[in-house]
Amino acid sequence: MITMVQRKKKETRKPGKKSVARLVVDKLHLWLGLASGIIVLIIAVTGCLFVFQREINEMIYHKEMFVTPQEQVLPLSELRMRAQQALGDKPILSVTTWRLPDRAWEFMAYKANDTAFTYFGCVEYYESVLVNPYTGAINGRINYKYSFFPIVKMIHWSLLLNTRYGQPIVGWSTVIFVILLITGLVMWWPKRWTKAARDQSFRIKWKAGFKRVNYDLHNVLGFYSLIIALVLALTGMVWAFTWFEKAVYVAAAGTTTPPAVKQVTSGPATATAAGNPLDIAFATAQPLLKDATRVFVYPAAYPEGVHTVGGYRGKDIYFGSDEYQFDQYTGKMVGHSEYKKKNRGEKLIAMNYDIHVGAIGGLPGKIIAFVISFICASLPVTGFYVWWGKQKKSKKKAVKPLARLNTV
Repeated sequence: MITMVQRKKKETRKPGKKSVARLVVDKLHLWLGLASGIIVLIIAVTGCLFVFQREINEMIYHKEMFVTPQEQVLPLSELRMRAQQALGDKPILSVTTWRLPDRAWEFMAYKANDTAFTYFGCVEYYESVLVNPYTGAINGRINYKYSFFPIVKMIHWSLLLNTRYGQPIVGWSTVIFVILLITGLVMWWPKRWTKAARDQSFRIKWKAGFKRVNYDLHNVLGFYSLIIALVLALTGMVWAFTWFEKAVYVAAAGTTTPPAVKQVTSGPATATAAGNPLDIAFATAQPLLKDATRVFVYPAAYPEGVHTVGGYRGKDIYFGSDEYQFDQYTGKMVGHSEYKKKNRGEKLIAMNYDIHVGAIGGLPGKIIAFVISFICASLPVTGFYVWWGKQKKSKKKAVKPLARLNTV
């Protein structure tokens, strides 16, 4: 029941006057947008560029990445030895092998220096040698430290700064972007669902002037991209904040207990094997990874370390991988981690990268991620022009009375 005071307030409120809550939302959207716009633009543009990095790299480095198929591949240990000779004193950190017969195998060396301020100082070297698995010939060498897409990735990740400095900036800018999406939805929501309001909210009036088209691009495209943009932002926050990753895990797993991690080691060093332990481990893992398109190998890096062999079920995706650990001296299996045995929280965290880049949806998913990232990049620009247009308009109104005084 409406009281007399409430009725009086309602009757005396000026038409079109906004409530306090709406004014707060408007100001929050404006000032947070102006404060974070450049960072959001950089994050969105680099995310947009990175979506199709595999396809573009395969064109750029086609000669290095592809080979003519033959009948039999050489032992992994021999291919590793030849790759190591090419890399010199830079130890091989990981190996990517392919079930596809026309692909070269990649041997990668990487060393970080976490004391530096920028990306180029943080990475001492990041190189790969691509080897023909049938002949052992070096197909090519790629210095990823100065390659286009790794640099794009690190701009997206931490603005080319050391992760400890750059990622908090990216992370909190992403949090602000989430707030902007929510406040933007409140501002977009029509007061009345009339036909005119629906047309204004859901359609871009291309035949109108620049200001109206710009407003529609910000307003309408912001609405249509909202859900996917939120997904992209929230998956980015998983990497930026440990607390958010834990929250996602707890929400999906339904438990606050972290997954158990079993540590396995090799030894003793005096143990012997009836062959090369790395080849034994690689051969043992093959039937266990029969569904994998790519098989990765992390050779043991220290005396107690193990060889880890796992597989990815596709060219792009990284979730769903099974991993097996082997004694580096005997090649005997000492541990394993199977994706199907993980809980929902572990599975969702494992999917995070593939969701973030759209790869989880295949080519259509990557196209959607590309388009939405492009729209997200446009929002700070169109939003700035909306604000700038209002500023110019308010200045013109302020100048008119002065102009009249000068003519008196």
